[in-house]
Amino acid sequence: MQIGSHILKNNLIVAPMAGVTDRPFRQLCKSMGAGMAVSEMVSSNSLLWGSEKTRRRANHEGEVDPISVQIAGADPAMMAEAARYNVAEGAQIIDINMGCPAKKICNVMAGSALLQDQPLVGRILDAVVGAVDVPVTLKIRTGWDTQHKNALAVARIAESAGIQVLAIHGRTRACAYAGHAEYDTIAAVKASVRIPVIANGDITTPEKAKHVLEYTKANAIMIGRAAQGRPWIFREISHYLATGEHLPLPEVAEIHRVLINHLHELYSFYGEYSGVRIARKHISWYTKGLVGSASFRHAMNQLQSTDQQLAAVNEFFSQLAGYGRQLTYVEAEELAA
Repeated sequence: MQIGSHILKNNLIVAPMAGVTDRPFRQLCKSMGAGMAVSEMVSSNSLLWGSEKTRRRANHEGEVDPISVQIAGADPAMMAEAARYNVAEGAQIIDINMGCPAKKICNVMAGSALLQDQPLVGRILDAVVGAVDVPVTLKIRTGWDTQHKNALAVARIAESAGIQVLAIHGRTRACAYAGHAEYDTIAAVKASVRIPVIANGDITTPEKAKHVLEYTKANAIMIGRAAQGRPWIFREISHYLATGEHLPLPEVAEIHRVLINHLHELYSFYGEYSGVRIARKHISWYTKGLVGSASFRHAMNQLQSTDQQLAAVNEFFSQLAGYGRQLTYVEAEELAA
């Protein structure tokens, strides 16, 4: 997989996720086998550039190349300016968001709402591609709703504008994350354009990754929610695609170590107050479905300091280790109760 002059080590990419794909998470996934990780969305609104949140999102210090930053907005000139700003801050690839289904994004005609206005799509792509000398990529959905699937038309606009890679989530904007992703549209786009295509949506296992790559003929796959609390999914998929065999599941001791290191990175990146609060969702993802995790997660949300959080995690994983070297999950019926 190649994007401009950047040759990725594989074709497994971390999807941009608001509030999730910060620098600590991107670095972790790259260390676990991802070939690239796209940053969480940065607004094109220049008024926000001075905010602490935006400065943090533009912080790529020590990050493994290539550094891909996603921008969102609906005004071509502002999007071009945002692209230039982020390249000046170290971005090596600019990714344009036309895939986010969130109401607060679509209500300002950004994200996947743009798929309703193909001429505006073209103007934004032309403006951004013309504004920077780094590769520009695009993330879209299959369309606005199931009656208006226009990914193929948008893909042709993108190719004409000079977009170098196109990522497609196999749902419409109206679908949000409900139902199942479909891959026929992705396959049709791949067959119709010359630029590389990345398939995204519901890729949760090594077998599903292989199926989607073979079915769509996509050049790469993008994984989002399945990596939350499970960053080792990238090495599992990479190994399976290369050998057809499964890696052994990670042991309790390794997952404990990965989580503790992740927490320290979050505390360092955000500071204690925000770090503790942001860490809660990650701890919840790592421990979901494990024996005793429901009460553990509830108690975790009451803790206010890094020391309390670390001590609770250490105690919980010490208890898990007592059940054996592998993680012990409760039965599905208990989870549903």
